[in-house]
Amino acid sequence: MTAEEFPGALRGARRRRRLSQLDLALRAGTTQRHLSFIESGRSRPGRAMVVRLGESLELPLRERNALLLAAGYAPVYPRTPLDDPDLAHVRAALGHILAGHMPYPAVVVDDGHDLVLANDAFGLFTEGVAAHLLRPPVNVLRLALHPAGVAPRIMNLGQWARHILDRLPPGDLRAELAAYAPPAEPDAEHVGFAAPLRLRTPSGELRLTTTITTFATALDVTVAELRLEAFLPADAATARLLAGQPGNM
Repeated sequence: MTAEEFPGALRGARRRRRLSQLDLALRAGTTQRHLSFIESGRSRPGRAMVVRLGESLELPLRERNALLLAAGYAPVYPRTPLDDPDLAHVRAALGHILAGHMPYPAVVVDDGHDLVLANDAFGLFTEGVAAHLLRPPVNVLRLALHPAGVAPRIMNLGQWARHILDRLPPGDLRAELAAYAPPAEPDAEHVGFAAPLRLRTPSGELRLTTTITTFATALDVTVAELRLEAFLPADAATARLLAGQPGNM
């Protein structure tokens, strides 16, 4: 984006969030008149105002940096490699969370759904999958839906694929995964496509639900884009089976 594109970028972000100029102005602590002048290009906002507008729109940090650049200012949110010593405390915290979730599987992924960290129970998903799907970077969505991945063991593959695809924006990854996905035909027990994952294992069927945690108050792009996805047993039988897995005793 260039400085000439900034007014349109701001206006587009506001409309995508279905906010009126008055709504955004109140959130950002300014007037509707001033915001109207900014969106029309008649007024150039200061750096602090651009930061406030990005916060008020609840934009991802990467998009806030882009908005600052478009307005002619340097980005203010760093993007630190996760293996940098400055993020050692983040890695340690993630390790504690993953270990504490045992005996249930849990992973940390980045904004491209590539695997960053996993606990030992995640091995349930990698048993028998093709070696090429486990070479870094490991994309966990491709791992799930690829015919040589977990897909042959997912008993409700059509539903689970729809659950994944509904979360993805248009793009190359979504197009690839959609090609792997079978039709999701509702049956007599259909209660929606956010149904539990039904995974076939040597010990029996596992029924798993998921929860996703993000770092909402992070000020580093890398940390803000991390997602911790934890799997939980959807019934007592699954809890018993997971508790009895090797290494989970």
